[in-house]
Amino acid sequence: MSEAQQSPATTRRTLLCGAAAVLAGGGALTVSGCSSAGGSTSSTAAAGGPVEVGPASEVPVGGGKVFREKKIVVTQPTAGQYKAFSAKCTHAGCIVDQVKNNEILCPCHGSRFSITDGSVQGTGPAPTPLPSYQVTEKDGTLTVTQA
Repeated sequence: MSEAQQSPATTRRTLLCGAAAVLAGGGALTVSGCSSAGGSTSSTAAAGGPVEVGPASEVPVGGGKVFREKKIVVTQPTAGQYKAFSAKCTHAGCIVDQVKNNEILCPCHGSRFSITDGSVQGTGPAPTPLPSYQVTEKDGTLTVTQA
């Protein structure tokens, strides 16, 4: 057998990653899904450092706001009491999309979480609460760090 016949077949993923590298001109580029590190370059509290998410005025009392680009949801169960959670649903990893009626809602399979502690509410398929983060408000700006 020749060497070509003995080597395993090229996977679709390998082929696509190689093609992306060629199209990028051979520069240092990480294509989503091609990194073996499994990390993300987006700035989130899960990355460990403090992340400024936005103005406190955007988070209503008794509700919350999803900062989708940061993958963080911040709630305000009572006036001046802010809570922060991962916006990634613990069921299938979808990003939650809204806060309504004291719950954080996932659009994919109907999981619901408490705005107070991130615990699973109702009968949705999420197995565990949303991970919580520390949130501080200073001069009207919210900053979130990994708990």
